[in-house]
Amino acid sequence: MIFKRRDKAPVLVRLRELLVPRKGWRRGYLYIGKRMQRLPDTPHRIALGFACGVFVSFTPFFGLHFVLAAALAWLLGGNILASALGTFVGNPATFPFIAGAALYIGFHLTGVHVPPPQDFSLGWLWANLESILVPYLLGGLGPGLICAWGFYALVRPIVAAYQSRRRERLMAAARRRVHEHANRLRARKARRRDGDGKAADDAA
Repeated sequence: MIFKRRDKAPVLVRLRELLVPRKGWRRGYLYIGKRMQRLPDTPHRIALGFACGVFVSFTPFFGLHFVLAAALAWLLGGNILASALGTFVGNPATFPFIAGAALYIGFHLTGVHVPPPQDFSLGWLWANLESILVPYLLGGLGPGLICAWGFYALVRPIVAAYQSRRRERLMAAARRRVHEHANRLRARKARRRDGDGKAADDAA
């Protein structure tokens, strides 16, 4: 690939970049916000799609968040690309809080209790997967719906305001071009009249 690094970064460096990017999470969120505002769709559909991505981020189906968010957005009539952007609400910086809240609520709802391991491993996770998966799924529904509604209420007016300002800028630019074109036409007609008058004087 053209833009691939010549020297592959060490594993610890790549893990650190995943958890704590050099340019910070704020830059990534600002980029997502800009991308979402510029989507060619209605504010309702964009906000609904983003909310679908946020909701799916509270489910334990890691690796399938993009697919599930797109399917949910398609079913509800939301913007599919916005749903993909919404899944970035779930990231290495927020997943500990999301998982902690979902499991805490889920364990209380189901009555299941899984003691935390002294030494976490994939083997322990696999052995307790069923006891963790169901509480995580049930416990994530409430917080997921609340956060999805909150992001919908936040995103829709922001996108609407951006699109309104963009329309105003485009209309102003169009009026300016029309005005400049009209001025050029008037200047051209004036030069033509001056040329015809000069020709008539020369003929006389």
